Amino acid sequence: MRDWAVSPRRGNQFRRAGSPRRRGTTYPLAPYVASGATRIRLRQRAENIGRIAMMTKLAKTALSAALISASTVALAQPTELAAQSVVSTTVDPQFATFTPNQDATDTRIDYTIWDEAMKNLVISMGPSLRETAGSAEPGLGSRRIYGHRSRYRLEGTRIMFSFLDADVISTFGEYRRDLEDTANKVDIQSLSRNEQLAYWINLHNVAMVEQIANAWPVRQPREIEIGGVPIDDAKFITVEGVAMSPKDIRTQIVYRNWRDPKVMYGFWRGDIGSPSIQREAYNADNVARLLERGARDFVNSLRGTQKQGSKLQVSKLYEEGAPFFFANFEADVRTHIAEYANEDVTEFMGKTSRLEASIDEPDIADLAGGVREPSYQTITSDGQPISFRIPQSMARLLQQRQDKLERIIREGRTGTVTFSNIKLPGDEGDDSVVD
Repeated sequence: MRDWAVSPRRGNQFRRAGSPRRRGTTYPLAPYVASGATRIRLRQRAENIGRIAMMTKLAKTALSAALISASTVALAQPTELAAQSVVSTTVDPQFATFTPNQDATDTRIDYTIWDEAMKNLVISMGPSLRETAGSAEPGLGSRRIYGHRSRYRLEGTRIMFSFLDADVISTFGEYRRDLEDTANKVDIQSLSRNEQLAYWINLHNVAMVEQIANAWPVRQPREIEIGGVPIDDAKFITVEGVAMSPKDIRTQIVYRNWRDPKVMYGFWRGDIGSPSIQREAYNADNVARLLERGARDFVNSLRGTQKQGSKLQVSKLYEEGAPFFFANFEADVRTHIAEYANEDVTEFMGKTSRLEASIDEPDIADLAGGVREPSYQTITSDGQPISFRIPQSMARLLQQRQDKLERIIREGRTGTVTFSNIKLPGDEGDDSVVD
């Protein structure tokens, strides 16, 4: 029988007794892997998550409505996202170390903490009705307009930054550092491709949530600077000794090593114009399903596609992915969008002759519009007041959301069912790979 020992400094990492850890070597681990700091602080963080749950439960029950999102059913085995073909853009040599290895291990990373946080912090605004939200109105007794003004404010998902206190916010930074440290204990490059992809998406999104929470209130996340550098370009993340920015994770690591454009929809930028942050953490089993959901949600929303005369307007998001996924930009983007478009989008695409990447909405994806409103409104539940007050502008936004969700239910638009990884007559290739 093999003799396994727990290294005190490595928390939950198991290694063979007397065996040093070498770079590029992965030792058999427990069914889940997390840094020592993560596992040691699990119970302590549960208290913070419990407080988040209580705050968000009050907010959600204030104007209760079923969370309607693009639900999916995945059949067969978890799909594996395929390797990226060579691109012609300049490669930063320091990021070459993160190229996935050919031989994958069965090691898994446990994201229970982040999964629980996302379930409590993220609110879905429901699928897009492809209608603008209209003009925002000032609160009672004021001429000033607080809260969200974006015409896309009823699309995507929102994070409840305004409900977080300093203790909860500090745990985001701790968790980001724990994820960074995990790469010092586990050979990330030797994990399965889906496991690696989930790691990079989660690390990116944790880092964005952390920095926006620290800077809140802020109207637009792109205004945030770290050491004088815009948040997306600031190298405040360190993995295996390599300093990197959120943009580096996307373009230098993931886009360069995965060839399926739908990886773009996993990365949350903090603004309404970006793909939605999901209400669960990514992992090897759900990453393909969540990316599929994100792609359909985004493509079929106003912040993803619009028709202006004979012109098909698309999000500026696709410009960043162009060097990796869309060599013939207009033709390739059209083909990509057509893969996820519903009937309405497919119809108006056929009536356009040009394509332009011009849609952009930089406003923060929260419930308060990035401001602290001085006036509050007592919320009622079933006609009875409850001891919870939220800003008037937030109450209006939640009411608009509830009206929208009720309309969706009345009209029978309760989501979509996506079948993936199914072998059909005449199909060729490996069903476990999503190209």
